[in-house]
Amino acid sequence: MKHRSARALLAGAGFIVVSAVALQANVLLRFSPTQGGGVPAYARIERVDGRVFVHNDGKWAAISFYREPSCIPEDFNLLDFFDAPRAFGCGLTVEGFEIWRNGPWAGDAGPIQTVSFGLGAVPVWFVESAELQDKVDDDVLTVGELEGCATLRKGLATSFKETLHPSGNAQQTKTEIVARGTLPDGGRFFFQVEETHNQLKHVSIQFR
Repeated sequence: MKHRSARALLAGAGFIVVSAVALQANVLLRFSPTQGGGVPAYARIERVDGRVFVHNDGKWAAISFYREPSCIPEDFNLLDFFDAPRAFGCGLTVEGFEIWRNGPWAGDAGPIQTVSFGLGAVPVWFVESAELQDKVDDDVLTVGELEGCATLRKGLATSFKETLHPSGNAQQTKTEIVARGTLPDGGRFFFQVEETHNQLKHVSIQFR
């Protein structure tokens, strides 16, 4: 019995060592306004497989900003999403961490997971889907065009969390966002989305 117990203990210890080594293979990088880093993008709207992809419930589209909208270059097409290294010059509205398999210095195309937390005032802009579609028919959307939308409602999320498993890097592409905050007219909003493999599974946009 003692020998069997010892073998079981050693087997357990071996499992712990192997697990620790596996965990050490991943690299965790933090980002914040003071540390810099983060995604080299401004807002969560992009082009996927040749089509514009934005979180929407059929009536309203919601665009969350990782960086201050006032800093976005007027000539940048938001549908291109990435703008490295220029985007790093704009202040973050979120902080959090990225998990990489080996790290960007090792040639990884991107992280396998990113978790972002709002800093108390994350811009979340809402535009009626029909009007936004008209704006992107030419495959271009600048921040100026977005601000010119007649149905635009500029929300500020006092609570914001995004969990992202990026396409092409994670085994299963997934995005989850939960945000709530205020609107310019004194109202409040709630925004929640679950997206898997670039397909919207659940979207809730509520104004109160």
